[in-house]
Amino acid sequence: MDDRLIDDLAAGLAEALGASAITDLVRLSGGASRETFRFVADGRPLILQRQRSGDVRDMGIEANVLRAVAGIGVPVAELVAASSDPSAIGAAFMVMSAVDGETIARKILRDAEYAGAREALTAQLGHALARLHGADVTGVRGLTQQDQLSQYRAILDATGQPHPAFELAFRWLTAHRPAPRQPVLVHGDFRMGNIIVGADGLRAVLDWELAHLGDPMEDLGWLCVKAWRFGSSMPVAGVGDYDTLFQAYEAAGGAPVDPDVALWWEVLGTLKWGIMCIGQASAHTTGVARSHELAAIGRRVCENEHDLFLALEGRW
Repeated sequence: MDDRLIDDLAAGLAEALGASAITDLVRLSGGASRETFRFVADGRPLILQRQRSGDVRDMGIEANVLRAVAGIGVPVAELVAASSDPSAIGAAFMVMSAVDGETIARKILRDAEYAGAREALTAQLGHALARLHGADVTGVRGLTQQDQLSQYRAILDATGQPHPAFELAFRWLTAHRPAPRQPVLVHGDFRMGNIIVGADGLRAVLDWELAHLGDPMEDLGWLCVKAWRFGSSMPVAGVGDYDTLFQAYEAAGGAPVDPDVALWWEVLGTLKWGIMCIGQASAHTTGVARSHELAAIGRRVCENEHDLFLALEGRW
């Protein structure tokens, strides 16, 4: 962003926050749906997430979810301000407290600074998920529930691409589908890369835009998808084992975990990520969003096909 746009954004933030001075406004890397900035308002370090053009999701839902989980044992950044009105700073936004720590998985999994964190993280993640799934969201309007197996079946069919490994996974998932459970609040993208970690372990859970109602095992399965281990041999986020995660989850008040059901969601998560990779690569190849990063993600389709074979080995 040029200096004029930075100045305009700072002025809008000052008005929205009632701050006398906005300084050190710097744009950070962000996802496809958000622009992320760090800044200081009257001496307080804060983070701004501003919705990108074309993203139609209601940030107000995400803000209300953050309010619902704050103070119940789910570590999150404090929500300072939020608005779905684009007039203030040009788009819907949320402002949160800045939380010190690391989000880059490679560093968390390998750097000596986080050795102690790696020992504690699995249990901390299980505890956070149990508390999250117990959140009272009766007052949060707009949360939806969807049959993801049918959803991703339709998405893959729409690509018109043959992927026999994915067809194998769909067949297995359909044949072994677990009984439905009472829906709870689900994060939807609970994994390494969407958490802030310090030397003491988990400090905050980030990126709540995919929060919805669903089976609590969805979050546990997604956390264990092989892609989110980032090369580690440990099955839970690259730092721990299944038993430690499941025991910590149950001890913190989570529902009893059937490992076979958690595996079902892990397989579905692997399949979902593979199909998402097709979509992201297609956005580049079709010219919708030309991006070297999106193009490179296309190679991960075959990685997920391989991961599905590993996950399903011996289960037919």
